[in-house]
Amino acid sequence: MTSAAAPNQSLFLVIVGKNEPLYEAEFLKRGAAPSSDAVTRQNYFVLHSGLDLVENVAWTTNQMFLKVVDKVNHQQVSTFLTAGNIKFMLLHGGKNEDSIKNFFQEVYELYVKVSMNPFYRYDTPITSSSFDARVRAVARRYLL
Repeated sequence: MTSAAAPNQSLFLVIVGKNEPLYEAEFLKRGAAPSSDAVTRQNYFVLHSGLDLVENVAWTTNQMFLKVVDKVNHQQVSTFLTAGNIKFMLLHGGKNEDSIKNFFQEVYELYVKVSMNPFYRYDTPITSSSFDARVRAVARRYLL
């Protein structure tokens, strides 16, 4: 069986709406090769399985940053939950909690700006290349 991606080589961000993923991104450290299809599928499976845990943790706190909600092998799933029940989930190999919180906070601000755009229909996939570029810049600043 193929093991998951090496720790700290790649990170996966998924913004999950009420019915479907709204945005997905893989962030690679410099010099790291993109994940194989099998590893990518496994990473998405880990994120998907963490959704139930997010619901459980959400009832135990009033914080938006839920910290690590799941651990699988050497990977952790950290989550940020908006007031509108949009989930920001990051699969990582054990990053600094403050860096992840700051990353989520800035991505949340970007998400709010997108959702305020009159041409964006709420709870639909985000296809803006500007949003993608800005999220990747925030990831470079806090996570890579």
